[in-house]
Amino acid sequence: MQRGAGIILALALTACGSADRPDATPATTEGTTPDAAAEAADTVPDAPVAATDAGPTGFELGSVPVSDRVLGAFPFIALPDGYEAINEQTLNLARVPFWTGDRLEEVEGKAYLATLQAREDHAYSDLELERNIQHVIEQAGGVRITDSAIAPDILQAVPRDVRKNLVDGWGDVYNNPVQTYVIRTAERTVWLHLCADSAGAGLMIVEAQPFEATASLLPADRLKREIEAHGKVAMQVNFAVDKADILPGSMPQIEQVADLMANDPALQLAIHGHTDASGDAVHNQMLSESRAESVVAALVKRGIDASRLQAKGFGQSEPVADNATGDGRAKNRRVELVRI
Repeated sequence: MQRGAGIILALALTACGSADRPDATPATTEGTTPDAAAEAADTVPDAPVAATDAGPTGFELGSVPVSDRVLGAFPFIALPDGYEAINEQTLNLARVPFWTGDRLEEVEGKAYLATLQAREDHAYSDLELERNIQHVIEQAGGVRITDSAIAPDILQAVPRDVRKNLVDGWGDVYNNPVQTYVIRTAERTVWLHLCADSAGAGLMIVEAQPFEATASLLPADRLKREIEAHGKVAMQVNFAVDKADILPGSMPQIEQVADLMANDPALQLAIHGHTDASGDAVHNQMLSESRAESVVAALVKRGIDASRLQAKGFGQSEPVADNATGDGRAKNRRVELVRI
């Protein structure tokens, strides 16, 4: 993790526990004993909490206040003096589960994972590390949403491949509590996971990918003209992130396709699903197939005979725009209606 990036978070970390803050608890230093660190925990006020660790209604992201602080470059924080990150990974797009106190919330976006440890010339203190992270998040206007253990049955339900991919950043979540923080600004939402034990800690930071609304309604008559002229028509249908669930805002478009087919009983359509090039190609292929099948299922539910429909997925193999730009990726995430 890069240090001294010239951002408010990095500056706040190095200032944590400074003498000019009367309400601060001094950070532990080399030679501090575990007992002394444990005693200091009782003197440090807890970070603001957006929701109870297991409240009756569960955590809601909307309960986190919006901060006006300016964040710098990803991954936004610098480590306190005496600590270093090993086994670092930065992924342009990943899905990471964050513990909210009542569930694991899957967050998709740019991700940073690392294992934290003390440098050779510094005595490790989990309290020192936790308090520094707490302080820097507070300075950025973020809040801690939980400091609790992940329920064993929830941990067991996490797929093995997910646990394997997160090993460097998750820490020993089986034997230690997890601290989860969220920073919301007008431009971004940042999630941070810290799981510290007596020897080190797992750290995960994800800048959540903002939802990009790309769907625009194509009425049935326009769909018909495009199909008659070109044999197909492309439309952007919005799905849940990395899933095949059609979002409610795209249902009017599905209704228009159903009207088109209801008014032309001889029309048969192949529903082609396409993705952008973010992530794994094999995964994108399966996702495109599932999304095409979801559209077919939605049309059948609206009275269209299944024998008039086919579902096919093409993954990222047939882009119509540059995947290097956000606008291009939005155009590539599309559904095509192709006349059979």
